[in-house]
Amino acid sequence: MRYRIESDALGKVRVPYDAYYGSETARAISNFNISGVKIYPEFIRSYAILKKAAALANFSEGRLSISRCRAIAKACDEICSGRLSDQFQVDIFQAGAGTSTNMNLNEVIANRAIELLGGRRGDYSIVHPNDHVNMSQSTNDTFHAAMRISAYIALKNDLLPALKALSGELGSKSKSFMSIVKTGRTHLQDAVPIRLGQEFSGYRGLVEESISSLKKSRDELAALPLGGTAVGTGMGASPGYRKKVILELGKLTGVRFRASAHLFADMQGESGELELSNSISEAAVSLGKIANDIRLLGSGPGAGLGELILPAVQPGSSIMPGKVNPSIAEMLNMVCFQAIGCSEAVKEAASAGQLELNVFMPVMAFNLLFSMRILSNAVSTFAQLCIKGIMPDTKRIKQNLESDLSIVTALSRKIGYSAAARIARKAYLNNMSIKAVCIAEGILSEKEAERLLDPASMV
Repeated sequence: MRYRIESDALGKVRVPYDAYYGSETARAISNFNISGVKIYPEFIRSYAILKKAAALANFSEGRLSISRCRAIAKACDEICSGRLSDQFQVDIFQAGAGTSTNMNLNEVIANRAIELLGGRRGDYSIVHPNDHVNMSQSTNDTFHAAMRISAYIALKNDLLPALKALSGELGSKSKSFMSIVKTGRTHLQDAVPIRLGQEFSGYRGLVEESISSLKKSRDELAALPLGGTAVGTGMGASPGYRKKVILELGKLTGVRFRASAHLFADMQGESGELELSNSISEAAVSLGKIANDIRLLGSGPGAGLGELILPAVQPGSSIMPGKVNPSIAEMLNMVCFQAIGCSEAVKEAASAGQLELNVFMPVMAFNLLFSMRILSNAVSTFAQLCIKGIMPDTKRIKQNLESDLSIVTALSRKIGYSAAARIARKAYLNNMSIKAVCIAEGILSEKEAERLLDPASMV
């Protein structure tokens, strides 16, 4: 491999000759061979958009020449298009604050801008990674902002639409299942009747609550600490930069970002990220509950509850012919476990901040984006390959309902709790229905039993 020699504060560094990155990225690639997992492309794109907005703001402030501004902006556009994606090789587990990733962006943008201006990579007299690309910035405010921008966009474009689609499918099932009366269950034991449509309306309600919580956290992410530079004081940035960079970001993204109202707090803490993480975790808990219920209601087909018929998507066993498992619901459960784990990592990282900066932003950014990616994909798959094709087994539902002893609850107001409990016990021990016991003991006439013990009248 051919190399070029670059120098930084620590000395000379060999950089692959054709690389767009420079010495600091090369050091990071060598130092942090940890997981093999790289910073997500969504994050890199958001960071590149931010770098372009910064260049435009600095030009507007009269600090950056028109030629350098145009070259930097063009390089950022190319990064956003994915053209230079192979140049971002820094591991997610890296030095605190994300300095290596920021410099990776700065170096790639600078070297591509140098080419666009007719120079050779590494000739930083033309465009310098720190002096020009990183002008008015620090890793400390820009990485934080890029984390919020990328999370906002992922939430807006991926996770929220996936949850809305799932809510729609659950709503459709709720409506179509509303005429079906079935046995309700609490403590995994028979309880008073419920409509299958009502049960599914509960699932839809859980998803809607998750959507509301995520929307609230999305609004918190719109506050960006740009212009704070290293510790929040804005040292190195021009007076009008903060307002202008936010304005340029809005033009480039179509999102109404705003400057942090509490700049030092947003530099030191991670309240927006923590709120998003909590909302993601709550959504994962609710989605996991729905998946559990779907698996349980579809259990069988001979020896389980068997009230739902789940779409068959693949064979379920390598040894038992004909076995079909609730594969899609199982997948969603596992994704929910992982998303909850990601949330815990974010909480730990947020709690470990010290003084003027929380340096654990790289692991927070990864876990936020990773959890939203897997949840978005899992929710979409669950909606299309499971919920959409679910059918009720009305025969099994009727059989279960007819043997439900809890319908005796309807008699409590007529004969009292103790007498009703005695009837339920007798029905259970003699394998009789509540209706049959009441008629046999003369407690109800057949006509009264039909009226009072009709499950449809109890829902």
